[in-house]
Order: sequence, then structure tokens, then C-alpha cells
Amino acid sequence: MGAMELRPDSRGKVRDIYDCGDSLLMVASDRISAFDVILPDEIPHKGEVLTRLSAFWFNRFKDVMPNHLISMDVADYPTEYQRYADYLTGRSMLVRKARPVPIECIVRGYLTGSGKKTYDQDGTVCGISLPAGLVEASKIPEAIFTPSTKAALGEHDENITFERAAAMVGRELADRLRDASLALYERARGIAAGRGVIIADTKFEFGLDPDTGRIVLADEILTPDSSRFWPADQWRPGRPTPSYDKQYVRDWLASAGSGWDRASGENPPALPDSVVAATAARYAGAYRRLTGADPVL
Repeated sequence: MGAMELRPDSRGKVRDIYDCGDSLLMVASDRISAFDVILPDEIPHKGEVLTRLSAFWFNRFKDVMPNHLISMDVADYPTEYQRYADYLTGRSMLVRKARPVPIECIVRGYLTGSGKKTYDQDGTVCGISLPAGLVEASKIPEAIFTPSTKAALGEHDENITFERAAAMVGRELADRLRDASLALYERARGIAAGRGVIIADTKFEFGLDPDTGRIVLADEILTPDSSRFWPADQWRPGRPTPSYDKQYVRDWLASAGSGWDRASGENPPALPDSVVAATAARYAGAYRRLTGADPVL
């Protein structure tokens, strides 16, 4: 059976969420977004890569940080969802409800993206001063915690200082989120390095256990949608690094070949088959490189 006929209780750029009472069913579609717009094309097996890779990392971190995953076995889902097993298998998770933390917890280990833009302006990233002389893809001497706001669908996350994050959630919780994010990043960085992958930066999302108040890892974790993964053997400071993520799509949309002007307000064009195939290969390549397994079972 194909995609679900049931209406989700909420829908994000990629995930559809179904409220199951004490739990939620999170379903990762094959949708892809770029520049805060959902594109008209899907990337084959992308939802499976995101879900299976998140489960891989949840399992690696479960000894140090609780997460919201209950099961990925459709047989454990509420009865009304089990008839969609063909679609749900591999791309869905039944998860515990948690109280969302209203900031994105971003850790940067290398200088690129929006951080590089502000560094070039005033030598800082989210209010953190960095040494002079860094270039595109430079390794930051010590990984930094650079939170952002959580934007509504179609809007853009805003980078904020730690002080503003503390004002939003409280200093004590902000300290806990920063320390947890940096610890998880350092552990993941070591695992990925052993597989020949650099985690340039990544975004964590946390919730609070409604009973204990403990921080719980939630949503997705260390996927090509939430991270920049670089092949270590192709990293050279001073130039852009090929990545296992949707940067390939962004680059095509920004190229003259797409014919799309972001400022026009028009919807982006359909992706060429070659771009869809190359993007799917990058997602699958990230999973295969990090786990040693094939993402589509």
C-alpha cells in the first residue's frame, strides 16, 4: 500500500506527525526542502535514510542520553496504522511525547554556511569570537554551540546568541542543552571520523520528559537533513567541500541552469532526473558510509 490515507495532525517540511494519545507516530516522507521551500519533487528512499540513520545514532547514544524512540516495528503501532505497513516500514517511528524545547541546538566544528558569513563580517559566529585567519571549511579550534530559533513552516530559523537562548528557556536549561549538544557532537565526531566522515556541523532537537523534566533527544539526529557530512579525504580548508546532503540541490537551484530567481516569489522548478538521482545517492552514501549497511532493506 502506498502513502497513508489518514490525515496527519501536523505536517513539517519532511515529517508527518500523527497523535496516538500517549505517543506520536512520526513518518518521514521523501519530500525535500531548500531555501525554506518544499520542492515539487521527492527524493527516493530519503525518508528511510533519515529514519534509519536517526535510529542508528539513538542506539549509539542511549547509554548517555535518553531519547524518545519507542519502536520502529509497525506491529507495535496502534491498529489503525498497521495496514499501512508497506509504506511505514523503515520510514516511521513511534515516539514518546515530550515537551518541545523552543530552540534549535546547533554545534559547529568547522566554519561554513551562515557562520562563515558572519565571521567574515566581524570575526564572530552567533556572538562567539573566533581566531583571525580562518577560511571556508577551517576547523574551529574548539566546537561551538550556536543556537537558533525554531521558525514556522516556510520561514527561516534565526541564529541567536547563547544569552538570548538563555533568556528564552532559562539559564539552567540553556546550560544543560549546550553541554549535552557539545558532548553528543564530540562523541558523534569520533564515530564518524572512524568511518572517514567529517561532521562539519549539526542540529539537535530536545524535548523535556513531562514527568521528570530530563532532557530527551527528539526528532531526527545526525542525518543529512540536520547535518553537514563531508568525506574526510576531500576536505581542504579554503574551498567548499563536497557533502552528503541536499547542498547539491541548493547549488543546482542557485545556478543559472535552473532559471529560478529566489527573489521572484515564484515556486522553484522541477528538479532534473539527474539531480534527483545524484541527491538520492548522496543520502544513501551518507548512511552507508556511517553505518556500513544499506539503508533500504
